[in-house]
Amino acid sequence: MILKNIGLLAGIVPDGVLRKEGAAMGETGMLENAWLRIDDGRIAAFGKMEDGCHSTACPWNLSDDEVIDAEGGMVMPAFCDSHTHIVYAGSRAGEFLDKINGLSYEQIAARGGGILNSSDLIGKTSEDEIYRQSLERLREMQAKGTGAAEIKSGYGLNPEGELKLLRVIRRLRETSPVTVRPTFLGAHAVGRGYTHEAYVQEVVDMMPQAAQLADFVDVFCDEGFFTPEDTARILEAGKAHGLRPKIHANELAVSGGVQVGVRYGALSVDHLERTTDAEIEALRGSETMPTMLPGSSFFLGLPYGRAKEFIAAGLGVALASDYNPGSSPSGDMRFVMALGCIRMHLTPVQAFNAVTLNGAYAMGLSHELGSVTVGKRANLILTGPGWDLTRMAYHYQTPCIRRVILNGKIA
Repeated sequence: MILKNIGLLAGIVPDGVLRKEGAAMGETGMLENAWLRIDDGRIAAFGKMEDGCHSTACPWNLSDDEVIDAEGGMVMPAFCDSHTHIVYAGSRAGEFLDKINGLSYEQIAARGGGILNSSDLIGKTSEDEIYRQSLERLREMQAKGTGAAEIKSGYGLNPEGELKLLRVIRRLRETSPVTVRPTFLGAHAVGRGYTHEAYVQEVVDMMPQAAQLADFVDVFCDEGFFTPEDTARILEAGKAHGLRPKIHANELAVSGGVQVGVRYGALSVDHLERTTDAEIEALRGSETMPTMLPGSSFFLGLPYGRAKEFIAAGLGVALASDYNPGSSPSGDMRFVMALGCIRMHLTPVQAFNAVTLNGAYAMGLSHELGSVTVGKRANLILTGPGWDLTRMAYHYQTPCIRRVILNGKIA
């Protein structure tokens, strides 16, 4: 496949750059009036239109290639959404009314709602129906430009339910062109009928079976859910079975979860609506990606993460959707990028890096996805004419995506 007459090719990154940190968050390579060639599902070459006919990859003379005229549109990497919970059943629209009537997330959970309501529905819904509903959500995300997504379990809250969800995630991975990374989040809340201690042990006991279906292990280390001690115990069990840690932390309170995550080599620590300088210091020099979820802040009225301060301290930041039924019912990563600019005061380029390369890094995929780099998989968005990164965030509700290309094919 050849794309020619590209108005702006954005997200060009040299080979070997796996994440953006500090000042580099504000930088990305761009090429105007460009072409790009895809071979065997990967980016093979790109250059300027005026130089194309002097190149061995001169695209518009190759009759055996499919040629797409970008007509001045922007081409950029597809979004990489590193935190979602899209495998669930039904809806929690009733809780939406509770929120409107003034109940907090914690109050809804204390009344037995929230995550536990979703858990109840998992037990009543067939695996095929959960797959059907979840595939619809994944296709919605794909249409909005997402090419890779991490998907968590966490609404089963018992061995049968959690394994059911992980099987659905595996099925999505096998049937969708979106690249899917599965995460075992048995420790999302304490399941009904368990004491706290008994449920922590149950999560540990689930690990051998979960490890056959998941890439990561995650824990909701926060006030009213799981303690740093619980988290360490679960992460140790996950690591013993080959699962790399990821963490929910500091959504509701400064929980100590960031520090536990860094100590156990977490690939990412996510949420971070409430952080102090101690969390920034804990992350310095680590391989852990701070991941902030502005869609959750928007929907719940929580503080937005201190992304600018993290970047000023030399850290990188990823942004993800947190698509879930209770606190962020949207997988629109363009809106996430816009919130990064509007509410977190990131520049469009900083927000762009946060939803592409750094999102890929937070899933262990940045060697393959998240940038325009020769050799990487061709997961790309093609817009209509005249778009650039600033306009994408500014006109965040104006339709702009003309085509989504995943694995070198039009999705």
